[in-house]
Amino acid sequence: MHGFFDVLIRHGTVVDGTGAPRFSGDVGVRGERIAAVGDLSASDASRIIDATGLAVAPGFIDSHTHDDRLLLSAPSMEPKVSQGVTTIIGGNCGVSLAPMPDGMRAPVIAPLNLLDAQGGWFRFRSFAQYLDTLRAQPAATNCAMLVGHMTLRIATMKDLERAANAQEILAMQLMVDEALDAGAIGVSTGLFYEPAAAATTEEVIQVCRTLGRRGALYCTHMRDEGDGVMQSLEETFRIGRETGAKVVVSHHKVVGRANHGRSRQTLDFISGQMKMQPICLDCYPYAASSTVLSAQRAAIASRVTVTWSEAMPEYAGMDLADIATRMGVATDEAIRRLLPAGAVYHSMDESDVQRILAFGPTMIGSDGLPHDQVPHPRLWGSFARVLGHYSRSLGLFSLETAVHKMTGLTAANFGLADRGLIAPGAYADIAIFDPATIDEGATFEKPVAPALGMHSVLVNGEPVWEHGRASGARPGRVLARSS
Repeated sequence: MHGFFDVLIRHGTVVDGTGAPRFSGDVGVRGERIAAVGDLSASDASRIIDATGLAVAPGFIDSHTHDDRLLLSAPSMEPKVSQGVTTIIGGNCGVSLAPMPDGMRAPVIAPLNLLDAQGGWFRFRSFAQYLDTLRAQPAATNCAMLVGHMTLRIATMKDLERAANAQEILAMQLMVDEALDAGAIGVSTGLFYEPAAAATTEEVIQVCRTLGRRGALYCTHMRDEGDGVMQSLEETFRIGRETGAKVVVSHHKVVGRANHGRSRQTLDFISGQMKMQPICLDCYPYAASSTVLSAQRAAIASRVTVTWSEAMPEYAGMDLADIATRMGVATDEAIRRLLPAGAVYHSMDESDVQRILAFGPTMIGSDGLPHDQVPHPRLWGSFARVLGHYSRSLGLFSLETAVHKMTGLTAANFGLADRGLIAPGAYADIAIFDPATIDEGATFEKPVAPALGMHSVLVNGEPVWEHGRASGARPGRVLARSS
């Protein structure tokens, strides 16, 4: 094959995102798309990248993020592009920045404060206004956005400790329709969290009733990932059936010592149900979670680290047990004094994490919280950790499978056309890395650090990460879902 390209990646090992075996080849890019893959030795280009000894893969798609504000407040998206992520799915766990027709009523309640504790970012009166702003001020990565059920409740209900009434449900339905018209890819729920816990299954079904007809997704942080995990899966799948929507089970896990090992049961149930309705799931590659601080969550964790505290910021990064000792009070009282605050909870079993990661249909999502003072290392490290720790070091799955779980599988599940593949005609979202050294740089002790072994990252044909730093380019797009 001959020709002149804008970018020519030579002598790489192509891992194409389908799960097929890797092969040696060159990749030629013209404009935003991949123009050719194969032997391009007779070709030339404006820019040539020597990928000898490196893997050339599709850019990774982070299936579960809370980057709604980061796209605007830190559009270089360094936590993501530094580890090869080129597209993020935002608006998860029922929390989205929009719509908020009357503005955020202070104070900002948890977990919406994970996006903005002060509330100034909750200024988008419609979902269209939010997406228009993302289009006018592009980030380094692409994004596909969900509208959050919890945000809708806060925008329409004065009393969140009850189920929505008919008038409130109608108001939320209209907001869902507006968001889908504007380009949202679906609705997310966070029924685990206090502002949505009073919502009945019927409320959610009614709010989401048009999803199936519109070809949109239902993504959920389920009501219970502990003792009641099976009942929560049943509720989730019922919502999918009654709305006709494809379901995404967010950050699937089983928490609490009493539930260690129950991933066998949950995965058997999910696998069986997949034969009857469209179901997807994602997982982050750590045995610790991260969210707002609460006594209920701390009670089932073996260790808790405070990631931020508005009342007492000096305790960020310390273990809760040490904080309580230093204060000279019981743990529950220490939590009360720290609130509002966030925490990392060590409450999962590593064998469950590995079982869920190795499950064929499992996608990879970071669930990172970019505005935490001391974030969970998953924000900067998830995708490199899958490639390094779980694929190369532990041999949990092949490099080809690891890449597929982070690219082609995710693009297909979320309906992102021409993404997640190295193939002629696909968008040139590309991650170039050293398969022998790729790994997380972030740790629990030092959680803000770029991945090891990431050579270059392109989004829509433009380099966004090279020479160990962000390039400053912001070629990201707002992506719509193709049915």
